[in-house]
Amino acid sequence: MTESLPAAAVKWDDTARRLCEIGREFYGRGWVYGTSGNFSARVADDPLRLAITSSGLDKGALTEADILEIDAEARVLRGGGRPSAETSLHLVLVEQAGAGAVLHTHSVWGTLLSDRHGPSRGFALEGYEMLKGLGGVSTHEHREWVPILENSQDYVALSSTLSSLLREHPRSHGVLLRKHGLYTWGRDLDEARRHVEILEFLFEAEARSQFASRP
Repeated sequence: MTESLPAAAVKWDDTARRLCEIGREFYGRGWVYGTSGNFSARVADDPLRLAITSSGLDKGALTEADILEIDAEARVLRGGGRPSAETSLHLVLVEQAGAGAVLHTHSVWGTLLSDRHGPSRGFALEGYEMLKGLGGVSTHEHREWVPILENSQDYVALSSTLSSLLREHPRSHGVLLRKHGLYTWGRDLDEARRHVEILEFLFEAEARSQFASRP
């Protein structure tokens, strides 16, 4: 008789596999070229445990051995790599926004929009049918505010700024770092992945429209 794996082990294996699949998909769609991007998913609540991609790796070639387990202090509990310097941003989104998964991409269109609208600290997306793919949105008449944070290598300060921004815009589904990339999240990996897909579509549509009409 074959013994079944404990539920926690099954959840870990499935989560690690999904993060690798997302890496390959996002690389193929041009959202995480080079070693850009990082992904995480909650695997336990009490105490908090996250599965997160190891730093400095090609996200199109991730294996399950490249997924780390960390605690709420970003200490590595499983795996041999090191988490991204941006791990503190993931922890803010998990703890403050209640995210079950956080996905960070570096698309061309999001980067262009983040720079163009950086001085305004954000921009609105409205009127698009695709907005209905965001959690809790049921009409194209929704106005989605996309906040923009100035990029910084001081992630302690950046995490504090992100925390303040989430209190200011609690209904936003994603945040852009200027000339850097998108952070979005969801209740689980499925919702977070969908939010990336929706927002990246909207960024491309909006950027093409804005830059085509630019004098």
